[in-house]
Amino acid sequence: MIYLKTDEEIELLRENNILVSETLAEVGRHLVPGITTRELDKIAEDFIRSHGATPPCLGYEGYPAATCISVNEQVVHGIPSDYVIKEGDIVSVDLCTLMKGFVGDSAYTFAVGEVSDEVKRLLEVTKEALYKGTAQARAGNRIGDISAAVQEYAESFGYGVVRELEGHGLGRKMHEDPGVPNYGARGRGPLLKEGMVICIEPMITMGNKAVVFERDGWTVRTRDRKPAAHFEFAVAIRKNGPDVLTDFSIIENALNN
Repeated sequence: MIYLKTDEEIELLRENNILVSETLAEVGRHLVPGITTRELDKIAEDFIRSHGATPPCLGYEGYPAATCISVNEQVVHGIPSDYVIKEGDIVSVDLCTLMKGFVGDSAYTFAVGEVSDEVKRLLEVTKEALYKGTAQARAGNRIGDISAAVQEYAESFGYGVVRELEGHGLGRKMHEDPGVPNYGARGRGPLLKEGMVICIEPMITMGNKAVVFERDGWTVRTRDRKPAAHFEFAVAIRKNGPDVLTDFSIIENALNN
């Protein structure tokens, strides 16, 4: 069942997603060599709670933390731990907020200090694939238009597009219909209608698209252990085009100051 949101509900979703962006910015400020992913998780949880929200990832189907923090070859759903961040790591932080009955959800992959040019390009291409997909998020298009735009752009650089995980609808729950794959054919899939809110989240690998689900039941990593990147927007579908509820400029301004 796909739920269409009212303008008022979309504004509550925007409020949550701005808080997610602000939380990611706060994590980014502390993301330096020597800090553990568990410490970053605590920073995020404290920030979320201090702004009147709760972290719905915590306890979700038994998940033990407020955030997912995935390092290097981990694609998504990395569990915060005593892993110590090192210079040259790339760190995907995916987190949610729950406030006023609605959920915010976004992810950003950070480079820690100097990373190689090929890793830098992976991050740039993954983020650009997100923008390419988002540009298709308009009433009258189909989910497949988003999926194909992401896939075509990422694969044009020789990168892998993960098949086992996808974006999703967003509203009162973290995961609603429809699913939003990162691969597919234009003109296929559910019709995009005004009032839908979806999360578009390319998960792109430097090597082969194959992934492995670790024994902890959550962490997904690349089979070939090459790096992966992950960026995620929450987007409302409007007649005149996509209304992006996430604000990466908040994160990028924090990193540049």
